[in-house]
Amino acid sequence: MEQTGVNPHVLLFPFPGQGNMNSMLKLAELLCHAGLHITFLNSDYNQQRLLRFTDIQERFSRWPNFRFQTITDGLPADHPRSATTFFQILASMKATAKPIFREIIVSARQESGMWPPLSCIIADGLMPFTIDVAKELNIPLIVFRAISACCVWAFFCLPKLFAAAELPFPGGDEADMDVPIKCVLPGMEGLLRRRDLPSFFRTKDPNDPILKELLVECEKMTQASALIINTFEDLEGPVLTQIRSQVPNLYTVGPLHALLRSQRQHSNSLMAPNIAASNSLWEEDRSCMAWLDSQPPKSVVYMSFGSLVVFGEDTLMEFWHGLVNSGKCFLWAIRRDSITVSGGEGDIILAKMVDGAKERGSLVVEWAPQEEVLSHPAVGVFLTHNGWNSTMESIYAGVPMICWPFFADQQINSRFVSEVWRVGVAMNTCDRRTIERMVRNVESTDELAKLARRSISEAGSSSCNLDRLVQDLRSMTSCDF
Repeated sequence: MEQTGVNPHVLLFPFPGQGNMNSMLKLAELLCHAGLHITFLNSDYNQQRLLRFTDIQERFSRWPNFRFQTITDGLPADHPRSATTFFQILASMKATAKPIFREIIVSARQESGMWPPLSCIIADGLMPFTIDVAKELNIPLIVFRAISACCVWAFFCLPKLFAAAELPFPGGDEADMDVPIKCVLPGMEGLLRRRDLPSFFRTKDPNDPILKELLVECEKMTQASALIINTFEDLEGPVLTQIRSQVPNLYTVGPLHALLRSQRQHSNSLMAPNIAASNSLWEEDRSCMAWLDSQPPKSVVYMSFGSLVVFGEDTLMEFWHGLVNSGKCFLWAIRRDSITVSGGEGDIILAKMVDGAKERGSLVVEWAPQEEVLSHPAVGVFLTHNGWNSTMESIYAGVPMICWPFFADQQINSRFVSEVWRVGVAMNTCDRRTIERMVRNVESTDELAKLARRSISEAGSSSCNLDRLVQDLRSMTSCDF
């Protein structure tokens, strides 16, 4: 990316979740490569964990035009910050962060010396209050979404689903989840069942505050200067066309992790291009990489359900027996805090799993360097919750997925993985026989991986969109705010 003209000052503000922060940190580093001044506004909690478990400070110190700032998420340090408390985090950010965010923006607009005045904000779409602040202070704001384009479009389709009486489901969670969605949703006609809609849609109450919040997010998105999504044109083209009817200025810059790796290669970065820089809120157990080196090609089942999913002992045991009965070696990354049992039983269960895996020639770790794991030749299958970063990393690596979605965008991601992109199979019930059968029979394809690699090539769609984003950000320095 050629560096010309005045380099603007851009503030990036992610929602304080692992996946959201991780993808926006990658975008921040790409913008640093382009010579832009970057302020990264992280939550206090996440920043402390990054400093504890990664080399984030050292890594970004090579960019004199980059700095971290922090803001409270309004929650106590011992708050679980899991999928079950997701909306508590949202409410807390809305209640506590907005006035502080406004003060930070006012201060950044008055920068002098090395740091030019703030010229643009890139904020996570989960925090629409940022758009209110940007409009009040007359500063451009670009929305960043860390979810799939198909999920973004499903949110935009909420009014249509209500008008067609597809929502709310009769019976809520107890409804027949395989009933097809009959109203025409442009870009995904005839594809979705009730179970494939984002989990937030599963409510008996048409006035559910969560649905109202989603409608506000979509309405605010249309007021932003532009929208950035971590996807690529060949993957979600029909849905992206529909989103552009609502937000015409759309930058698809995915897969972000691969685009960043490519940029490092071209810029003679000191970082080894095949090593993924960690933006993890948990300590990565890198011993699994040496273990993978000792395994035959495509022989290992990798299993991870990300940073937010929690499950009980019964579900845990179904997965365990399904993997063991498959006869395949497996690498299972499972957070200690994801096992929802009383007292200290979770630690006991995890210890037994670690020992049991070793006895069977497999490995259980608490957290793994996932980008590297998925790109390792020994990995042949990914059993995943279909979080968007995980899905994109798997598509790029050409590793087929077994999908067990939990919440948010994961349900619709699973449907597209299995029925549109055909790079995996969806698992609607969690039982050991189903898991065993799917692990043994899932088939791989690398067609989408080729398209993903093409998107980040020099003339690829994502590379070109990143260049366009950089040029547009530069043009904002000359605007009269």
